[in-house]
Amino acid sequence: MIELSAEVVTYLMLGGVFFLVMTGFPIAFVIGSVSFIVGLLVFGPTTTFHILYTRFYDLSLNYPYLAVPLFTFMGVILQHSGVTKDLYDCLYEAMGNLRGGLAVVTIIFGTILAACLGVIAASVTILTLIALAPMITRGYNKSLAAGSIVASGTLGILIPPSIMLVVYAPQAGLSVGQMFMGAIFPGLLLSALYILYVVVACSLKPSLGPAIPADQVTPFTGEKLVRLLKSLVPPVVLIAAVLGIIFSGIAPPTEAAAVGCTASILLALAYRRLSWDLLKRASLETMKVSAFVVMIAALCYAYVGIFMNAGAGDVVARFILSFPGGKWMSFFVIMFIVFLLGMFIEWIGIVFIVVPIFSPILASLGFDPLWSGMMICINMQMAFQTPPMAMSIFVLKGTAPAELGVTMWDIIKGVIPFILIIMLVLVLCSIFPGIITWLPEQMIGGG
Repeated sequence: MIELSAEVVTYLMLGGVFFLVMTGFPIAFVIGSVSFIVGLLVFGPTTTFHILYTRFYDLSLNYPYLAVPLFTFMGVILQHSGVTKDLYDCLYEAMGNLRGGLAVVTIIFGTILAACLGVIAASVTILTLIALAPMITRGYNKSLAAGSIVASGTLGILIPPSIMLVVYAPQAGLSVGQMFMGAIFPGLLLSALYILYVVVACSLKPSLGPAIPADQVTPFTGEKLVRLLKSLVPPVVLIAAVLGIIFSGIAPPTEAAAVGCTASILLALAYRRLSWDLLKRASLETMKVSAFVVMIAALCYAYVGIFMNAGAGDVVARFILSFPGGKWMSFFVIMFIVFLLGMFIEWIGIVFIVVPIFSPILASLGFDPLWSGMMICINMQMAFQTPPMAMSIFVLKGTAPAELGVTMWDIIKGVIPFILIIMLVLVLCSIFPGIITWLPEQMIGGG
């Protein structure tokens, strides 16, 4: 063992993770190796093994994490069964003659997908395959088309049922159901402001999103309305099966996730899309995602154990609280750190590293735990859209047909306005905290 001050341990652990992540090593191995090496230096092998083992074991028995594979399975079933494609076509018929109408339809469709899937990669992939080509072939600006897909697809990590909220809540000592309720209005507000931006931008500059030529517009008849209502059945059934059960108090999120799995299978069966190949694909994808989440979660949890036991958490707290300007400046520093981390580290690593460190600081500053937790989750919407660690951008680039000619720069330019909108929503939620807290308070009062 070596005598190291808490400050030196802080620099070693935070600097080591940042440096190794930049080299391209997987985040799980980076965090695990840094915590193991620093633990050996500070505590010796016996204590280090004890800390790592007990935290790894405790996390593996955390009951709320059962919702992760269940929500993942539900999302994959819906993604590959194709039961939601009719909805996009019907929305397109209803709004395609509006300037920017296809982008607006994409955002609405992405919002509905967010309430059904909760998996970013699935949402962005579906939107790219369904919406990108129709927009670009009809003369839409490539950046606007790509930005609307990335932004609306990323809503899936915020609007319930969200895997990020399922992972975040136990770390912060919060109820998953309360976080689900707290996320609804911010998610819908983001969606509404995305739509407003598209409509205003295309009104000011029609070349960004031209309307369908008048000779190609067909009237929205009663028959089309019936088709639209029928296409809404799958998402409405799924949302009612999951969120309805949670909000009515019938079952907690983990059991509701199991109901959602059953509902997704029944929907695929009703639409004659269910097959053994689909079940096999969904099961394998669920195993991959779940293993990925648990591996990173367990190693991050062990990392935080070493970090806090070595006194590094107190060093971070003193650093944040030392800024002049009171509690709001400290809050801004925390949000800025989360924003920077989002550019380099995957969201799950951020959750398991910063939540145990920052939650006590935010509580000591007098911030409501649910409100501050949701602010961090809204902030992490930007993590999926800010390079170099921008998963949504990479999913779109990898899924987009090459013949459309969408470049990485087109996508990055397209997401910038939507990132600014996320910042605006953070400001609005700071000024009007009831955007986050009102619905959970009503549900508690009603219960």
